[in-house]
Amino acid sequence: MEKNQNQQTTAPVRASKPRRKPTEARPAEKNRNDAKKNDAKGKKPAAAANQTGAAAQKPARRNYRNYRRKPANSNAAPAIPVRIMPLGGLGEVGKNITLYECQGDMLLVDCGIVFPDSDMFGVDLVIPDFSYLVQNKDKIKGIVITHGHEDHIGGLPYLLKEINVPVYATRLTIGLITNKLEEHGLVRSTKMTEIAPKRKFKLGCFTVEPIHVNHSIPDAVALAITCPAGTIIQTGDFKIDYTPISGGPTDLVTIAEYGERGVLALLSDSTNAERPGFTATEQKVGASMAALFNRAGKKRIIIATFASNLYRVQQLIDLAVKAGRKVAVSGRSMVNNTQMALELGYLHAPDNVLIDIEDINKYPPEKIVLITTGSQGEPLSALSRMAGASHRNVRVGDGDFIIISANPIPGNEKMVTKVVNGLLKLGAEVIYESMYEVHVSGHACQEEQKLMLTLAKPKFFIPVHGEYKQLKKHAQTAAAVGIPEKNIYIGENGDCIVLSQEGLTLGDPVPAGAVMVDGLGVGDVGNVVLRDRRHLSEDGLVIVVVTIDSASGEVLAGPEIVSRGFVYVRESEQLLEGACEQVREVLSRMDDMDKRDFGGVKTRIREAVSAFLYRKTKRSPMILPIIMEV
Repeated sequence: MEKNQNQQTTAPVRASKPRRKPTEARPAEKNRNDAKKNDAKGKKPAAAANQTGAAAQKPARRNYRNYRRKPANSNAAPAIPVRIMPLGGLGEVGKNITLYECQGDMLLVDCGIVFPDSDMFGVDLVIPDFSYLVQNKDKIKGIVITHGHEDHIGGLPYLLKEINVPVYATRLTIGLITNKLEEHGLVRSTKMTEIAPKRKFKLGCFTVEPIHVNHSIPDAVALAITCPAGTIIQTGDFKIDYTPISGGPTDLVTIAEYGERGVLALLSDSTNAERPGFTATEQKVGASMAALFNRAGKKRIIIATFASNLYRVQQLIDLAVKAGRKVAVSGRSMVNNTQMALELGYLHAPDNVLIDIEDINKYPPEKIVLITTGSQGEPLSALSRMAGASHRNVRVGDGDFIIISANPIPGNEKMVTKVVNGLLKLGAEVIYESMYEVHVSGHACQEEQKLMLTLAKPKFFIPVHGEYKQLKKHAQTAAAVGIPEKNIYIGENGDCIVLSQEGLTLGDPVPAGAVMVDGLGVGDVGNVVLRDRRHLSEDGLVIVVVTIDSASGEVLAGPEIVSRGFVYVRESEQLLEGACEQVREVLSRMDDMDKRDFGGVKTRIREAVSAFLYRKTKRSPMILPIIMEV
């Protein structure tokens, strides 16, 4: 109390007050700091305690509250956000494509395809919806490719027809992309730039560093993408192989260095998220293949594998050289990839070991190794044609030893089984069971995913490349290694994920669908066309033809009925005649004026014939009335 009284008596004498030292707090600051400390201890400020009356207490409380409301970093600029928009690859295996945007610049990573489901009748392949990219083509600085598999490069020709953007990829990946672009006549118009691990490059406000990773194809990279918002690591497809065939192990050191500096987000491959442990090394396949080569004896060896798995092809060439056998390749993609890899130095073979498929019959069976496509049972692949005895150069028989060096992709099991059955019926010995260890995955299992998460130390985690169950399992793995669940986001195609140092939010979704390619048509097959194709495949087609006089409305000819895929006409004449009678009844109930409304006539005919055929057969074929006007 004495101190306060002294302050009151000396307060008016401002001129005699000594000058404040530079390091001494201003009185207002000191009072606020004292108030803050006292409040933390549950005490009232001394000045407030000695004042009387509501009017005297109110200013002090208002000042204290205002201080508490003001955020500590109120003067700091808001954190810069980066938007991540997956346009494919989430909730599905394939069609991988991710768009980044920061400060008006856009960067695209990968552009893949997915092969059609069994209910996509006649569709050749499925590509992402590029409409959002076309709308923002002036902002896109380039597209960076992680590796050369179809689910990462297959959509590039269709994108480059819409927008011309530069492509950045490793040496082998550029070779594979060039093969694809040549088919579409886009090589000359596309700017391609070779990239390599540890060599950074800039695209707008983005700085990208490729990081070497192991996969089932050489020259695969992860990407460290640094922008004003922070650093994002996108792994691409990867595994951690400590004894790879070539190229060295995954560069965990660089990933750990980024982790120490701070990683805003990690987008990581989820394909094998349901499998515990580690993915086996490629060296294991080599040992298994060597044992099978010995088991084949004097039989001709035919091996089906992925055309892009050049590590496997090199192993087979090496084993063939040791066994004194010649090597031939079959299948367009296998021939193209092998030729390109030999020219670029990714495959090595002694002189006179590789022979043309046309020359295999010039050598005895024990001197031949044939490497072919068709490990997934694709209907037009080389192995499928061999199983159907329709291959131009190869006739399979009891002198053949066939190895299917791949696991069936989910959904392809029936097609693979059909091919295996066909080969067995022809007398060949077929090795396709997983117990022979003739294939290892190129994707990380749970322990490798944990290692990636632990080294990268991301603030946010977004699982990518997988069906929802795989994304969910990967999210659980991330939570198990300490990533807070609130910082883990399982996205969907079309999400706009807004990331900054302040947190994760969702923006307005962007267009991200599936565009079907059928022959030369891109996008002209949609849900309506697929529904009609499904209908035709299930119940067939019935065509009703009637000829009507355009002037009088009189029926001049018909009705005639044509059946396709519904019933065999010669055995169902009575049924079809009954359908014709239904059409005659419909026409007899219509006056001449109504008959001139061809749309109305078709609708009534369709309804009457459909109801009649369902009563008789319990099937609902597609009814196609055709009114010919004379």
